[in-house]
Amino acid sequence: MSQLMSPLTYGDVKAAADRIAGRVRPVALAHADPGEVRTARRGPLDGRAAEPCEVWLALEFMQHTGSFKARGAQNFLQAHREAKTLPDAGVTIASGGNAGLACAWAAKEQGVTATVFLPATAPAVKVAGLRGFGADVRLVGTEYADALAACEDFAATTGALASHAYDHPLIAAGAGTVLEEILQQVPDLDTVVVAVGGGGLFAGVATAAHHHGVRVVAVEPENCRALNAAIAAGRPVDVTVDSVASDALGARRASAMALYAAQQADVHSVLVPDSEIVRTRRALWDHRRIAVEHAAATALAALTTAPHPAPAAATSAGYRPAEGEKVAVVLCGANTDPGDLAHKRDRG
Repeated sequence: MSQLMSPLTYGDVKAAADRIAGRVRPVALAHADPGEVRTARRGPLDGRAAEPCEVWLALEFMQHTGSFKARGAQNFLQAHREAKTLPDAGVTIASGGNAGLACAWAAKEQGVTATVFLPATAPAVKVAGLRGFGADVRLVGTEYADALAACEDFAATTGALASHAYDHPLIAAGAGTVLEEILQQVPDLDTVVVAVGGGGLFAGVATAAHHHGVRVVAVEPENCRALNAAIAAGRPVDVTVDSVASDALGARRASAMALYAAQQADVHSVLVPDSEIVRTRRALWDHRRIAVEHAAATALAALTTAPHPAPAAATSAGYRPAEGEKVAVVLCGANTDPGDLAHKRDRG
């Protein structure tokens, strides 16, 4: 779906905020520890006082279904219910990840059927999670493309409402409501940091941020850089997908809607290596006992990564807040296996 001719507006985000109020969990904020992030002048844990920037962690992984996706899914279905365009056949989506879980949860909340298509190779835990929300799970083929084709055919033949993981204005607008909630708690926020996959969260947040005059740091793994490549090319382009965070940030192409938002707002596109994503995820567990997805750690890695040469196409290889800068980092999801985080000493 291309939204380039009908870009997302701040009015869409505000309407979404009103629509889903009371239907999602308001985001909680936690202060980052002094020295936890690298500032423009010095790095963390170097034995000196931290620079006086203020950094908050937006704990969106505590959202229903474990990720921000619940916002967009709820907005999507509630908007269709209000418009009386929610069919008896319910909603359908091809996704075994966070978008599928969010769609199934929102459908259950709205009292409609969600039919979710997955390849037959999908992990049993994902299938179980979807069925736990009452979804009708259809296993088709061996690749996502097979499941997507079956989903599209199902929508065409039954009249079910087709949803999308990120490339839809209602989905993106719902995701953008997280910034509205952050600003209610930190009204003088300077910068928001988000991880980017296909661009749904980014498009919503960047649209709201542009309205409020807030800078956006768009963070991607070095080898999953769909938005970064689109900004460089001036159009969405296909990229290779090869990252530890590719399960959530592995879009081969950013949406036109996300690119449009990037071109309008004050956006800094940064890339981080997998090694820093893994290290940051581990640090969140070691120091806070927070188990998040690699995608969530990707956003924070932009502020904690050690200096290193930036890939040629990136704006930079990290982001350094300035003195007095107020920053919020969205930790977007926690649907992860925490087994690889526990040290042997933690098990005894």
